[in-house]
Amino acid sequence: MEKILVTGAGGFLGRYIVKLLLSKGHSVHGLGRAVHDDLIEQGVVWHQCDIRDAQAVQAATKGVDAVIHCASKIAMWGDWNDFVAINIQGTNNIINACLQNGVKKLVYTSTPSVVFGKESIEGGDEKMPYPKNSVSRYGRSKALAENNVLSVDQTKLYTCALRPHLIFGPGDDHLVPRLVEAAKAGRLKIIGNGENKVDVIAVENAAVAHVQALEALGEGSPVNAQAYFIAQNEPVKLWEFTNTLLKLHGQDTLVKSIPFSLAYSIGACCELFAKIFRIKTDNLPMTRFVAMQLGKSHWFKHNKAQNHFSYDPRLSTQQALKQYGESLNY
Repeated sequence: MEKILVTGAGGFLGRYIVKLLLSKGHSVHGLGRAVHDDLIEQGVVWHQCDIRDAQAVQAATKGVDAVIHCASKIAMWGDWNDFVAINIQGTNNIINACLQNGVKKLVYTSTPSVVFGKESIEGGDEKMPYPKNSVSRYGRSKALAENNVLSVDQTKLYTCALRPHLIFGPGDDHLVPRLVEAAKAGRLKIIGNGENKVDVIAVENAAVAHVQALEALGEGSPVNAQAYFIAQNEPVKLWEFTNTLLKLHGQDTLVKSIPFSLAYSIGACCELFAKIFRIKTDNLPMTRFVAMQLGKSHWFKHNKAQNHFSYDPRLSTQQALKQYGESLNY
């Protein structure tokens, strides 16, 4: 039995990781800004703190064997300083605390957005470099944080990073609710020809991958200092998948579309407007990054994760969608 700290333990993915770790008999500690009594009742030792608070992070990691770092600022827009403070400096605080407290392992929840530039990606792999000019503040901040995690001296702390994409499943409080809200308001339209393919991942599969990677880290392991794309076995057509989710929520499917070039131009105008008028928000009607995420293909090979720590999605996409549909109260 190991003592494992999960940051962002009260979040969507964090909760599934906590549940899996508890089922394996580990002593689980959770870290987050809010207190989650339901997790405490399940036996989780809770540390209420912000990862930007270096001293609090130091205290939370004392006596811990390993850390799974899920906490992050996820937004399509926002103040760059906020992304730096949370995603970069917050992650540095985790790294430094692990090193100072003798923590053995660190798994970092990254994102495929770290390599997403301006063109479609079809069958990409981990050899892809970080883009020089990312239009995503989120992606750029995660890339810098990921690089810091993987650059750690592996004789002092074993580290790796996982890049799950479009996590879905029961308990989702981020991705699908926003899609449904936008569809209800008439703001969601197909961008491009609707044929673009993307990776998605069931939340249970994402949680399993994190625990598998954690267990694989160690002296001489090929997992040390490596990044991994993780997803379902096959990519999906984004807009077919979106319409399936909307139908599960009792919403009309999307038919109307706009050209990618128009969506991208609207995104550029929204960003310029926000900069000129110094509008502080995490959400704009459209951004260049959102246009590319919705109008371009971006899917990756997963052979490396399969070879290094036997990653194999236990839930198929259809099984996961069925499970998600059954969890809805309609």
